[in-house]
Amino acid sequence: MVQSAYDGTDFYCDVAIPDPAALDVVHEDADVLAYHHTRPYWQTHLVVVPKRHIRSLTDVPDGCADVLAALLRVVQQVARRVEQECGAASVMTNLGAYQDSEHLHVHVYSGPRLRE
Repeated sequence: MVQSAYDGTDFYCDVAIPDPAALDVVHEDADVLAYHHTRPYWQTHLVVVPKRHIRSLTDVPDGCADVLAALLRVVQQVARRVEQECGAASVMTNLGAYQDSEHLHVHVYSGPRLRE
């Protein structure tokens, strides 16, 4: 499992996408990777990320509609599974100063918060 020592700016392009074997992957295809967060904030916490570098939800380049559609399909599948298993799910993405990594990623989570 990838540890918290990473101090770069794009964990997804630098670590997660090139080496998914180091993660607890729940879905992977040509366009999207979904896995259990390496440092979860909630009891159940997954991340869904496009394999193509897209900076954020508000900065999607022209010509990426297919990647965005693929991302949302996987988010829906992961959220459905979390909702079925946990009874509830939240779906969230961060923007601007809230975004730790400048790579579009969606959190799917449920249960109590584990840390601040």
